[in-house]
Amino acid sequence: MSNEQMPLTTHLEELRRKLIIAGISWLVAFLACYTYAEQLFNLIADPVRQALPEGSSLVFITATEPFFTYLKIGALAALLVSMPVIFWQIWSFIAPGLYKNEKRYVFPFVLASTLCFATGAFFGFRFVFPMVFKVLIEFGTGDGQLSAMLSMGSYLSLSSKLLLAFGLVFELPIVIFFLARLGIVDHKMLARNRKFALLTAFVIGAMLTPPDVFSQTALAVPFVILYEVGIIVARFFGKTRDSADEEGDKGSL
Repeated sequence: MSNEQMPLTTHLEELRRKLIIAGISWLVAFLACYTYAEQLFNLIADPVRQALPEGSSLVFITATEPFFTYLKIGALAALLVSMPVIFWQIWSFIAPGLYKNEKRYVFPFVLASTLCFATGAFFGFRFVFPMVFKVLIEFGTGDGQLSAMLSMGSYLSLSSKLLLAFGLVFELPIVIFFLARLGIVDHKMLARNRKFALLTAFVIGAMLTPPDVFSQTALAVPFVILYEVGIIVARFFGKTRDSADEEGDKGSL
């Protein structure tokens, strides 16, 4: 690790600079994405529209709801677009505390993190959304006494939370990879804690999805599978903290 010990104020100033760069990248992306906000909303609303009964459609219940909904969809799209820059800033902030040989993971970290998040969001949107909303809407309209009239704002709130949840869950192998490379975890420790991972999966599913078993399971199952993938990754790419120290000493020579 770096032999120079920076004062806390320097760390805070550096963190502030990284946050400003990430914020500017998000703002620029937002200005571009907001131009296509209506088209983006139509795209993200496609799963629920297919699940709605014939004759039903999304509605807005206040005059300002479409405006704020399009603002939110622009902000969400901008977050996805600016994610490489955000991950780059995260890595560059923690890089000074790493060994020289560990700093070479900067590009793989940014690329893999972005791809995993995008894959998770796409998986949720393409495969989970249609089933979740079909189940929920059929449950509510099953007896024919109720009609489905979903607000565009409430739908975006739920769908964006699900997209972020799936994106973050798919980051699990990346997190495990770097923890294993740093010697913080190993495959044996991860394997011993499978039961806790299973519990964590369903707790996260309960916190981030609608209060139904299907949605919670749809998020928990990928978490468990990716945890198992993480064990394999840790087995082949992990190292002990001692070996990391030895490599760090060599890299500092």
